[in-house]
Amino acid sequence: MKQHCCDPRRLEVLKAKGSANAIEFIEVLDLASPPGAPRQQTLLVRLLHSGFALSPDNLRITGGERIATVGVIWCAPADALPPEAEPGLVDTIDDLPRTLVVRTDGSGDYSIYSFGIFANSGSVLPPAGFDPKLSAIDFTFKIECPSDYDCADTTPCPPVPRPRPVIDYLARDYQGFRRLMLDRLSLLVPGWQERSAADLGVTLVELLAYAADNLAYRQDAIANEAYLATARQRISVRRHARLVDYHLHEGCNARAFVHFDVNGQDIALDKGTQLLTRVPGLDLVLTPGSHELTDAIDGGAEIFETVGPAVLDQQQNSLTFYAWGNKGCCLPRGTTRATLRGHIDTLAVGDILIFEEVISPTTLSPDDADPGHRWAARLTEIVLSTDPSGGLFDEPPVDGPIDVTEIAWSEADALPFPLRLTVEDRPELAISVARGNIVLVDHGRTLAPEHLGTMPRATLKQASSAPGNCCTSIPDVTVPARFRPALANSPLTQSFDLGALLAVPVSKDTPWWAASAFALLSPRDATPAIVDLTGQVAGTTEHWLPRRDLIDSAGNMPHVVVEIDNHSRALLRFGDGLLGKRPAEDTAFTATYRIGNGTAGNVGAEAIAHIVSATNGVFTAVRNPLPASGGIDPEAIEAARRDAPQAFRTQERAVTAADYAAATERRADVQRAAATFRWTGSWYTVFVTPDRFGGGAVDAPFAAQVRNHLERFRMAGYDLDVRPPRYVPLDVTLHVCVKPDYFRAEVAQVVRTVLSSTVLPDGTLGLFHPDNFSFGDPVYLSRIIAAAQAVEGVEAVQAEKFQRFISPLATSLKDEVIPIGSLEIAQLANNPSFRERGRLIIEAGGGK
Repeated sequence: MKQHCCDPRRLEVLKAKGSANAIEFIEVLDLASPPGAPRQQTLLVRLLHSGFALSPDNLRITGGERIATVGVIWCAPADALPPEAEPGLVDTIDDLPRTLVVRTDGSGDYSIYSFGIFANSGSVLPPAGFDPKLSAIDFTFKIECPSDYDCADTTPCPPVPRPRPVIDYLARDYQGFRRLMLDRLSLLVPGWQERSAADLGVTLVELLAYAADNLAYRQDAIANEAYLATARQRISVRRHARLVDYHLHEGCNARAFVHFDVNGQDIALDKGTQLLTRVPGLDLVLTPGSHELTDAIDGGAEIFETVGPAVLDQQQNSLTFYAWGNKGCCLPRGTTRATLRGHIDTLAVGDILIFEEVISPTTLSPDDADPGHRWAARLTEIVLSTDPSGGLFDEPPVDGPIDVTEIAWSEADALPFPLRLTVEDRPELAISVARGNIVLVDHGRTLAPEHLGTMPRATLKQASSAPGNCCTSIPDVTVPARFRPALANSPLTQSFDLGALLAVPVSKDTPWWAASAFALLSPRDATPAIVDLTGQVAGTTEHWLPRRDLIDSAGNMPHVVVEIDNHSRALLRFGDGLLGKRPAEDTAFTATYRIGNGTAGNVGAEAIAHIVSATNGVFTAVRNPLPASGGIDPEAIEAARRDAPQAFRTQERAVTAADYAAATERRADVQRAAATFRWTGSWYTVFVTPDRFGGGAVDAPFAAQVRNHLERFRMAGYDLDVRPPRYVPLDVTLHVCVKPDYFRAEVAQVVRTVLSSTVLPDGTLGLFHPDNFSFGDPVYLSRIIAAAQAVEGVEAVQAEKFQRFISPLATSLKDEVIPIGSLEIAQLANNPSFRERGRLIIEAGGGK
């Protein structure tokens, strides 16, 4: 490879017009060296003119790094080589007289060397007749070594790097950017001193400062919203939390039971009928669209709407309890059955009744009735019956039957307090009544349809990754337009499909079927109350459905996600064509939705007092005997920031026996559970033993419910079997010493009641109530003696017998403890009809 002179213009001029000799190029023989010639030690120097006379004293090779200089052994013109030159050394040279052949004593290193022709070995000047600039040339011995880089030199005069200006990177706002740019201009243009706001330069500076401030804000905002710990926007926190299966809830609306007092029969009440909270001076019935209704809403009245259609009847305005002739009748705490006077054939299973005390049982005054003695129950059974001797208990007595209606409700709606029905002094007074015509309503007002805008057309095009050419062209890729319409009114109601819950078939064993269940709904299950969202394009109407997210939505499903921002505005987010359908261009959207949410709907009892209806004269009273409940405000983002990282730690599968027990205890009606693995021959079977609240039976229907509940936790290859607990009946005998001033029988009776397995009249549990003992809980004698000793009138207590009823241990009394196995539960029902459930004997001495 030839290495040419670095000044080709001077070389061309000397070649054409000059007489001075000069080096044109130099070539290092490497792979082309003839046999016997050393590689990289033969230099072929082409000169402009022939007829030179040079010796090794005139040549000098310098500039190496590791090998600083390379010596010259001999040199000669190519047409007059010395005898030691190898044959064929100059066969490839086309102009022998102008070529100087130089043999060196080494091949140097990889650096750039300088080959120079000088007057003698000690001179720095070229010989006579040689050009002073072109008498030396730079070259390298390793020119034929492989390299991936271009050997051409870069520009010999690169620009001088300018010093970087000092920039205050702490300037992140408008004032900081403005000051920074004005200071910089003062440095660059010292003569410009204008500071007037109307000056063009100041105006440009302020425009740039505004743009920089906006950009800095967006950079900070994007950086903050990228992490859960620093995000400030509610939508960002919601999306971060969703990544770990934590759903940030937006609250939910309140629910209430409203009683309608009507005049007539078979009065239809439509779904969505609006009810208002009490406004002084306002009529009971308001006409839709009236000024009175508008003024009441503008004045802050809360709106409730019925969750489903209903049929009202005046027969159910007030239902009287039937006491079967008992002058002082009382429905005790925990009651799930009662009797109404008359044949109430308009009642149906699934209807809701509210039991209400209307007269004080002590003062016999309606004004003193206890408003806390009100309770809602959903009927599970209705039987029309007759009391054949009922007339004999009326005043005056009448010989004849009395029609009655026997009703029942589930244990979930059991009375939480004793309800007085009659008093002995005035048996004709109805102390408490049952209210029919109860309709479930929820908080929120349905608005007129609202136009949300039109899906814009795509105007941006995506930049192509590679340019096209004259033969092939890259098609344009348009970027879909963003369309996130916001609802004009807020707060958007977050509600439940209560109508679907009301339509669940009757079941005494389903807790969600009870009336009390409507106040226990979780706000995380609430959905946005968008009644209808339609999109119209090209004469076609499509209905869009709100979803919690679009993860399970196909690309053609018309689903939309409603997101609530920091200002309580509801924004709609559509799909992208992969997860959820993308709206077509020019689609016009219209939404019908409800507003009203959170704790604002938790109004007190008797707060709802008006109905919006075009029918007048039918409704005589509208009221909510019980306060509205269930309204919850949206979850704070700080709570989600705290709880979301822990959400994924919830075990959603059962692997060990403890996992199966914990999954069973997630049921609201199970207080404890135990599980064991057993090899049944070909696979493992998981035996689950639940302990129900109140000692409920683990029968076949309940076992099926538990198996269905555990199915989503069960590991593949494991069978499930639900078994009832093994109860351990106890045999306890106590001797109670009664104080002298107390009756022995009364004190013994109280001790027996305290140690019973029932609910005491004051609502507390007896010591051996099933909820006080569970799997593996040992029974300590000290606990029994302490409970008996606490009874008034007891002076001392001594245990005579303390053991298991079946297979007793002789050391139980001495050890003062009865050990219970991991799958066993202590039991002491003391029922003479079921001695296998335990026995308690109280022996009393002393007293009177």
